[in-house]
Amino acid sequence: MKLLMISGDRSILQRKQGAFWYTLQELRKHFDRIDIICPRVPKVSKNGKSETKGGESALVGGSVFFHPCPWNICFQSRWIMRKGRELVSTFGHDIATVHEYPPFYNGMGASRLAAKIRIPYALEIHHIVGMPKASSLTELIGRIMSRLYLPRDAKFANKVRVVNNKVRDRLIKWGVPDQKIQVVPSFYLDKTILQSIKHPPIIYDVAFCGRLVPNKGLPELIRAVAMLNGARLVVVGDGPMRTKYEDLAQSLDLQDRVTFLGWLPTLEAVLGAVASSNIFVMCSKSEGGPRSVLEAMGIGMPVIATPVGVVPEIIKDGVNGLITDGSEKDLAEKIRYLLSDSALQKSMAKEATKILDDFDRERLIKAYADFLKSLAI
Repeated sequence: MKLLMISGDRSILQRKQGAFWYTLQELRKHFDRIDIICPRVPKVSKNGKSETKGGESALVGGSVFFHPCPWNICFQSRWIMRKGRELVSTFGHDIATVHEYPPFYNGMGASRLAAKIRIPYALEIHHIVGMPKASSLTELIGRIMSRLYLPRDAKFANKVRVVNNKVRDRLIKWGVPDQKIQVVPSFYLDKTILQSIKHPPIIYDVAFCGRLVPNKGLPELIRAVAMLNGARLVVVGDGPMRTKYEDLAQSLDLQDRVTFLGWLPTLEAVLGAVASSNIFVMCSKSEGGPRSVLEAMGIGMPVIATPVGVVPEIIKDGVNGLITDGSEKDLAEKIRYLLSDSALQKSMAKEATKILDDFDRERLIKAYADFLKSLAI
């Protein structure tokens, strides 16, 4: 069976071995061929200026092919139509799946493509931007537009995949039929990798891992650390706000207590850095997952997290983690409380690792593949 995937994820073409890479390594076992239509890929030239590349196909793992758009993002829906028809005509794809989010060009292109070639497809909504809390005007607009566009997009799809019950309940409230929605988790944990992580000597008190963008709540965490005498924070990840957050740490005289490691090339490297801390903190204002919490729990880290995405479904407050409202005051109180009780840290860490059985990578990706294949029946 052949799968056509319409996605905005270009991380593999940027040589990043992230979550999408790990997903595709397992998913390709279930399909003869996977073609991925995505936006064009930014490229940095030798003189440091931003350029772009597109139009070529990139081969990954022997059966996965990427087809980045050669044009500006404004023409992405057109590219989906054009390239999608060409690929299906050439290779005869059985089904398609579409990752949808603002500005909704994937869903628009997919609905038009399906109307032309009658290919069954799933609309995948992993996260509703700006929910439960928008961290910027852009996210607020995204949330409003999601209310308008997602129910419309869902009408044309054969099925709608969501990854947690919060998104499912919201879509039903917005008028998407319950029977059209299926919860298929996307938080795949590789037991082999997670159980192989050796905890190095503790260097930091708190670890943070994520893209450095406003909705991740890192400024609140940095200010919370400033309220804790001598506490040390390590930040794993990169993004457009990095310089601003480094400046914030310096303005609070935390340059010796907050370390920015940047983007790390492999999951093993990321988890090794996280494991060098006593506790892990995730304080996002909105999330579809977040995968970082599950991975931290999988390697036996006591966690403090905001109740976003799947967190309310997996964390039992005080048992395998702590729930925070994400404010700097509450973060400081929860971090102080957990750091002062090593016995509680150990018991939470032990309980946290039980999550490995619930989110086993091989089993859940097979369930995802089976869900996609069911569209062709």
